[in-house]
Amino acid sequence: MDQPRNLAALDKLKMRIQALRAKTIGNGCTEDEALSAAAKVAELLDRYDLSLTDIDIREAPCERRTYETHRKKRIPLDDCIGAVAHFCDCRVWREKNQAGESRYVFFGLRSDIEVAHYLTELIDAAVRSELGRYKTTPGYGRFRHNERHMANASFALGMVASIADKLTAMKAGRDEVNQGTGRGLVVLKASIVDAEFGKLDLNLRTPRGAGRMVSLTAYEAGGVAGASLAINPAIGAETNSGPPKRSRQRPAQG
Repeated sequence: MDQPRNLAALDKLKMRIQALRAKTIGNGCTEDEALSAAAKVAELLDRYDLSLTDIDIREAPCERRTYETHRKKRIPLDDCIGAVAHFCDCRVWREKNQAGESRYVFFGLRSDIEVAHYLTELIDAAVRSELGRYKTTPGYGRFRHNERHMANASFALGMVASIADKLTAMKAGRDEVNQGTGRGLVVLKASIVDAEFGKLDLNLRTPRGAGRMVSLTAYEAGGVAGASLAINPAIGAETNSGPPKRSRQRPAQG
């Protein structure tokens, strides 16, 4: 394995992630710009994978990367985190930190978990920002004060469900392109991560689906917000500068 070459390529990928983060979350770009940046970094990740040989990938160690939620209770992001992990060819589980707060642990190749962490950060910020906008709409104003907590949660759930669907569709498109190279990178990476994940001997369980009261109106509004995010995986050349152009036309709320 050409360690210096591959470390240099990984460092370049991480630098691009940092640059995209600075353009999006750090400078208050819109959600569609943030998720378009996520599509861009996925494109960079695919380029990185294609630059490696099968031996490079087989010899690369699997690692963990945690994302702290700073929340003790279930949050809407839970319903999207599996799609994020699938999109990034890694595994994920939820655990408690020492403060009793939930956190997500991504497990996989270093490049994949870096992108998974970044994408989770983007989606979390996007949901918070869109919810803030939703609270200014006439539709939200029709909820009684004691109904607004349910409306907030319903909107966020609808939005993350829509984003999860979009990530799943994007992943299918990426896999089709990558499989067209004839190398079977998707299968190779999955076999490596699954094998290493099995060695962890974790006692994981699937939590029961707790019944939740949902406002259909707010849930559908969240779905519209998520569906309107412009995610284009075929972003232009890596040398393009500046965040993606704003392309969303917000539907009327009522």
